[in-house]
Amino acid sequence: MIIYNVTVNVEAGIHEDWLHWMKTIHLPEVMATGCFKQHRFLKLLQPTPEEGVTYAIQYFAASMADYQHYVDQFAPALQAQTKARYGDKAFAFRTLLEDVL
Repeated sequence: MIIYNVTVNVEAGIHEDWLHWMKTIHLPEVMATGCFKQHRFLKLLQPTPEEGVTYAIQYFAASMADYQHYVDQFAPALQAQTKARYGDKAFAFRTLLEDVL
């Protein structure tokens, strides 16, 4: 299992709008690509950031090929939508993990 983890720090001023948009628009669009079997949407409790709220969104792909298909075919447009809507007020970094158990 491949886990694509996106950690996002969201400024307080846009937090409620971002959270609603993620739940109703962005996450359903990512899952509709068919590249991931499931996802988890987590709020970080520690450490408490200086500003804003931090989340980790984990997308679970059955294989590296499924993940790569997402990166090649869907990620650029979906990331551009987020950037256009929130600019630097929602800062994300991405990591790729493998479930070894």
